[in-house]
Amino acid sequence: MMRALLGIFLLSLMVFAQADEAPPTAQDPVLEARLNNLAKELRCLVCQNETLADSRADLALDLRREVRDKMRQGMSDAQIKEYLTQRYGDFVLYRPPVKSTTWLLWFGPFLLLIAAIAGLAYFLKRRRRVLEEIPLSAEEAARLKSLLHSENEQA
Repeated sequence: MMRALLGIFLLSLMVFAQADEAPPTAQDPVLEARLNNLAKELRCLVCQNETLADSRADLALDLRREVRDKMRQGMSDAQIKEYLTQRYGDFVLYRPPVKSTTWLLWFGPFLLLIAAIAGLAYFLKRRRRVLEEIPLSAEEAARLKSLLHSENEQA
């Protein structure tokens, strides 16, 4: 009975131990090296901060399979990038090109840094003005003297 349960347990583990994508490097190592180089320049559409080469998402596996098929059809890397860009937009490129639609993406962080520095400078200048010692006028000095004098008499 224990042996049967152990056998069923081991068989169930084998089902979960299957690989998602068998490495086809034995078929054509040149094609796979080319695929890996290109996949490092493409973004996974599901895991947004990972390249297609690093991602293990199902969609990334499908995209790698599709890129591999396009390479087998004789398409160049530039043609494959163009095909994927037409299909998914510039977002599929890990380093999108600098053009009018991506200016904010490329220059936005620098603009935010400049705005933060300008805001800090304005705040510090304003704070310095508040902290500067402003001399009392003659009226204010007389009033202060009278308040201090009346306080001393009461004590």
